[in-house]
Amino acid sequence: MFQKVLVANRGEIACRIIRTLRELGVDSVAIHSEADALALHVRLADEAICVGPAESTRSYLNVDAIIAAAKSTNAQAIHPGYGFLSENADFAVACGKAGIVFIGPSETAIRTMGNKTDARATMIAAGVPVVPGTTEAVQSGADLIAKANELGFPVLLKAASGGGGKGMRQVADESNLDRSLEAAQREAQAAFGDPDVYLEKVILAPRHIEIQILADQYGNTVHLFERECSVQRRHQKVIEESPACNLSNETRNAMGEIAVKGAQSIGYVGAGTFEFLVDSEENFYFLEMNTRLQVEHPVTELVTGLDLCALQIRIAAGEKLPFEQTQLHQSGHAIECRIYAEDPSLNFAPSPGTLRRYRPPVGAGIRVDDGVREGDEISLYYDPMIAKLCAWADDRNTTIARLDRALGEYAIAGIAQNVEFLRWVIRSDAFGEGRYSTDLLQNLGPYQKAVPPEEERDLMLLAGVLTHIQSNQTKGVEQAFSTEPSRWRQALMPQRKPE
Repeated sequence: MFQKVLVANRGEIACRIIRTLRELGVDSVAIHSEADALALHVRLADEAICVGPAESTRSYLNVDAIIAAAKSTNAQAIHPGYGFLSENADFAVACGKAGIVFIGPSETAIRTMGNKTDARATMIAAGVPVVPGTTEAVQSGADLIAKANELGFPVLLKAASGGGGKGMRQVADESNLDRSLEAAQREAQAAFGDPDVYLEKVILAPRHIEIQILADQYGNTVHLFERECSVQRRHQKVIEESPACNLSNETRNAMGEIAVKGAQSIGYVGAGTFEFLVDSEENFYFLEMNTRLQVEHPVTELVTGLDLCALQIRIAAGEKLPFEQTQLHQSGHAIECRIYAEDPSLNFAPSPGTLRRYRPPVGAGIRVDDGVREGDEISLYYDPMIAKLCAWADDRNTTIARLDRALGEYAIAGIAQNVEFLRWVIRSDAFGEGRYSTDLLQNLGPYQKAVPPEEERDLMLLAGVLTHIQSNQTKGVEQAFSTEPSRWRQALMPQRKPE
């Protein structure tokens, strides 16, 4: 086992990795930007080192600075978390050249699966079903039109090096094809530095289901079952769960076996995820592979009882998987939702600022993965995720009820957030009945923000005023409320008994 590991990330995933390292008896090194000098992951780590200014390109994406930080602190390995450099093959190479273990797959696996056209060709060769489409980048002209007509409209243009919906355009007919290709190429170049775009047949109203896999250095590969990820907004996941409801065991097992087969075909080592589109007949098609730990990995941990982060680290340290496929099973049901600093009433615009109040829910079956504490700053420089809230119970209905209760107990002030939006989604009939497709949110229509009763609005206003008083250190409650309606005075000031 390693003695010291540098965590090349920030926020909740950095905190989660640091805590796991402590449980393993491994010292941790946090990196941080100038903007994150007081961040929670910095406070949790055994050591911390600044790697640059606030802009991620000059700090969390600064390969030279991160390698230098690992060397100066004698870290033996680097855990990249997710995002940032986690799927950067050049970073994996740089770690190897510096004599530092990259906690992740090989550079070859990252490159192969990171380029969507290469990944499709590789999976086709391995016998993995893929969405019908091209295995090479497309260009405008007669050839593009011919390929689109061969697939049949609607078709999807997708960035070869992309993900997260960037560089993606759905095209309904031939008249919009060239214009959509140019737009997708521009966006792909801006987001990934690669303008290549390929063509894919649109699977109408599909489900998005992924399979978690683990593989060690000794040829042992297992799958840890599936996660339902169909609740998406702008191709970004919002709510995930395991097991997937309304999915046959036959399909579930077949997807797991195919994912293991795909991983073995490229000699994969570490934690990874195969993502599939599933149509209404439960035909499934390979979409992409994420060569890292997923944001939604906690739901798998809750239903399997395994620590994926610890297993990642143990595999990278040369240990064998401590179990075989036949020893793994799912228990109960888990759902995760992502708490963001964003305003659903303003088209989900980010809402950076200070967390004047932050009180996450507790209770049986509740797990909160976060990277903030009350008084911390949600920075405008980074992803506005506040936390991941998970609920677990014996069955799905109880899990939904438990998640709804926990969301209702979340206390956040100082910024806008999406808690009520999430409650609106999980209370919908479509979600409750598991009528899943990637169009679920779109089919729900515009978000209808709940209007609290008058009494609740009064309490919300009161809480806001009290927070303002506390943060500005005013002279006292009596002075602050001297011009307020009498009910505020009555609520705040002790009432004297008649003499």
